[in-house]
Amino acid sequence: MGKKLNIAVAGLGRMRKRHVLTLSTRVARANVVAVCSTWEPELEWARDAYKDTNITLYDSYDAMVEHPGLEAVWISSRANVHAQQTLKAIQKRLHVLCEKPLSTDIEEAEHVVSVAEARPDLKVMAGYSRRFDASPFMVRSTTCDLIDNTGFFVKYAALNGGMFVDAAIHDIDLSLYFMGEDLVPKSCFAIGTIAHHPELRDLQDVDNGVGAHGHDVATEIVGTEGKMSINLVPAVDKVVYANKSGWGHKVEPEYWERFTDAFALEANEFVDCILDEKPTPVGLDIGLKGLKIGWALQESLLTGTVVKFDEKFNRICQAAEGMGKFKTPLVGPKQ
Repeated sequence: MGKKLNIAVAGLGRMRKRHVLTLSTRVARANVVAVCSTWEPELEWARDAYKDTNITLYDSYDAMVEHPGLEAVWISSRANVHAQQTLKAIQKRLHVLCEKPLSTDIEEAEHVVSVAEARPDLKVMAGYSRRFDASPFMVRSTTCDLIDNTGFFVKYAALNGGMFVDAAIHDIDLSLYFMGEDLVPKSCFAIGTIAHHPELRDLQDVDNGVGAHGHDVATEIVGTEGKMSINLVPAVDKVVYANKSGWGHKVEPEYWERFTDAFALEANEFVDCILDEKPTPVGLDIGLKGLKIGWALQESLLTGTVVKFDEKFNRICQAAEGMGKFKTPLVGPKQ
């Protein structure tokens, strides 16, 4: 077998565990050599889960990037540390895939992009998995978490940048993908409300009061002579259930089932671009553009104003105070 890429995964939360699984089982040219977490319950889980593998566990990111022979890092930790971890990896001459968003702070993200551009010998990729889904036209909106009393949704939102910067940024990215990455918006406008999680008000976010049935994502492309629709009637299989209440399909229960193949293709393309010295599939500059659009929508949501841009994507109007920087309290376990 040809050369394999020695790769480490930052974090051991629900998403990170699945990235380890994907890289280990569905990417033939990847060799997962290390993982890290600062949270003891996750490390305890990993000691048992990876006991029969050659994966080394670390209790800090800084220690993990010193792993002998390490070549690349998959950063899927909390969004508010993505930028710092990407910079540390670049300093260690490691290739990087950084999950969206690159940062919750526009200035910080711009700095990371400039540092990465100064290292053309390294592949630094933005993680936008839905670009790799089998259906080329993907999602109109990201589903909301179902109502619960655990406080998980608010804790998650406190560390990840809000509805547009963290979740709907996938839709922003796909809009750039479909319409042209060189195009820029003329304006951004958003409205929303808080119905179930009043704590989101302090985080400059909303919930819109939506509870989705499973992971329901859909897209409609409307043209002058017709339209294309994807997943308007979501279904996990082709079985139709009928009873006194009517008929319907079962849907995928969460995002992982919906995008399993997309995550695998994304991982393979990242590894291949490094080993085969091919262009990075999704550059950090595209992620930065999506982040700026996300913040413009967040600002519009909070201020009720339209955020306008010129043809070079420069703001025509001044940003509202505090916009572009997501200040978060220390909530939940560290990643």
